[in-house]
Amino acid sequence: MNLACSGPAAGRSPEERLAQMGVVLPPPPPPIGNFLTHVREGELLFLSGQGPREADGRLHTGKVGADVSVEQAYAHARLTGMNLLSVVRAALGGLHRVRRVVKLLGMVNATPDFTHHPDVINGCSDLLIMTFGENGQHARSAVGLGSLPGNITVEIELVVAVEPFAPEKL
Repeated sequence: MNLACSGPAAGRSPEERLAQMGVVLPPPPPPIGNFLTHVREGELLFLSGQGPREADGRLHTGKVGADVSVEQAYAHARLTGMNLLSVVRAALGGLHRVRRVVKLLGMVNATPDFTHHPDVINGCSDLLIMTFGENGQHARSAVGLGSLPGNITVEIELVVAVEPFAPEKL
């Protein structure tokens, strides 16, 4: 499915697109261990894995394919995408600084016989494409794992290319 923005939304900023979708980004989640939420190297911003954390701190947990449906996990991946966007916004001062989404790694806490990992991670991919249009289309891996920290349903890492800082005019 091609979700790249066209028509009236095409000229809108990423924040305007999110508002049009009714998406309110939560505050950036704090790291749960001894690591940074993001690292910028040149014009790339690498985001540590985020999970499906609600604004109140509650995490969605469970095994996809057993006690969590594909539809529920899709919503969890979308929420995880919102958390990633929140970190990007805090790191860059705004989503307008994203030149393009480069790479996404989606991990699904799944049963051994589960095979719909791409359908789950589409929750995040679809959000990124609707937010950034063609610049939100990205390379991606969607894999299943036997467990994730805290038994969360999904964890997603992201790499984005950023606009270089313009030097201040004197």
